[in-house]
Parts: sequence; C-alpha cells; structure tokens
Amino acid sequence: MTTNEPHDPALAAVRAQLCAIPLARQMQIEIVHAGDGRLRLRAPLAPNINDKGSAFGGSLASLMTLAGWGLATWHLARAGHPADVYVADSHVRYLAPLYDALEAEAWLEEGQWEDFLATFRQRGRARCRIAARIALPGGGDATVFSGRYVAMAGGRAAGASC
Repeated sequence: MTTNEPHDPALAAVRAQLCAIPLARQMQIEIVHAGDGRLRLRAPLAPNINDKGSAFGGSLASLMTLAGWGLATWHLARAGHPADVYVADSHVRYLAPLYDALEAEAWLEEGQWEDFLATFRQRGRARCRIAARIALPGGGDATVFSGRYVAMAGGRAAGASC
C-alpha cells in the first residue's frame, strides 16, 4: 500500500483529526509520508524544545503515539471502517538527545493489517501493536516506542480543520 497523494481521502481524514487535537496543533505536527505500511509525522524543534535546547521528551513521546494512532486510523479509513482508535499502553525509550526537527515513523510491529481489519469487521473492535522511532540526523535513534492500540467501531467526525 503506497500513497503520499494529497487526494487520499483516508489520509485527509487523519489530517483533519490531527488538526482537531490542540496539542498536535501546538506541536505543529504535519504528515510527511504515508505508504508502504508506514506513516511519518514531523514537528519543528522550536515549539517542542526543552530547557537544554533539545527536543522535549513529552513531545517525542506524543509524536510517536500520534504516529501510531494515525497509522491505525489511516488503515481503518482506507478499508472504509469509521473507528475510534485509542492507545491502550505504550513503552518509550529515550536513547539520545535530539537537537533537530522531530520526525516519527510508525509501522505495524506484529501481525498483518489484513488480520487486524478482518478482526475489526467481525467483532467491531481490534487490537494491534505498533512500533515507532525518531531518528537522529546522523543516524541511530533518539527515541523508540512500542504501543498497543485498540480500534472500536463508530468513529467520530473531526472537529477542526487546519
């Protein structure tokens, strides 16, 4: 599944939902790539800086959490399933300070999207485990993430637009 097209209605829905989250707006998060089973979000350093001049840990964790949420939401929307997606639990490791823009990439850590979607169609809810990372500009990882997400049938309309 590859898309980075601005005309992907499922991706547009994820953008609108992200924009409805005040924290995401304050962090200035944008979708920079969606395809090949991955979603990448970016946020500039300036609104996400700490007292040491590096990326704030809460911003790193939030960006990876939202990348995982966006990835699951996007896959469900592409399959025509309106759903509410929640993070159930997560684990974050901070490996090195980041003094540059934050860019989180998320992917399915376990299983296949087809299985997740089949479970959702059958039960009206499904779980998946998603991994994410924020890389350092010179290579290596600044932060890594693993989270379990739950999708439930229904789905709410996005409340704001950017």
